[in-house]
Amino acid sequence: MAYLEILIAAVAAFMLGFAWYTVLFGKAWQAETGITDEQAQSSMLRTHGLAFLMMCIIAFGINFIVNLHTPEEQTFVHGAFHGGLSSLLYAIPAVTINYLYQLKSLKLYLIDAGYVFLFMCLMGGVLGAINLG
Repeated sequence: MAYLEILIAAVAAFMLGFAWYTVLFGKAWQAETGITDEQAQSSMLRTHGLAFLMMCIIAFGINFIVNLHTPEEQTFVHGAFHGGLSSLLYAIPAVTINYLYQLKSLKLYLIDAGYVFLFMCLMGGVLGAINLG
């Protein structure tokens, strides 16, 4: 298993997150969470560092699934399928449980769960496409 694949997939997901939580849904996300600009800026290195580490762990798991297939089967679309399926079977249900118990808004749930689904699809796609192993 090539660890460079995992890092590339995690960087891709991280960059999607930057766009998702700034340009695309940043204002709506902040309004729904009540987090101020100052709060968002505090502990940024720790928050982003740990988030990137978690993305590497998720990419490792998706890469394991993608690598169960022959190199000929490993394409962006095939990898994205496995990333999306993993999100729908594992990550989204976990996010949903937390949001139900925390009584979070549907809008916030859709922003966050939508990002989880897309970043896992992107990770899987990248892992299937680059196939450095």
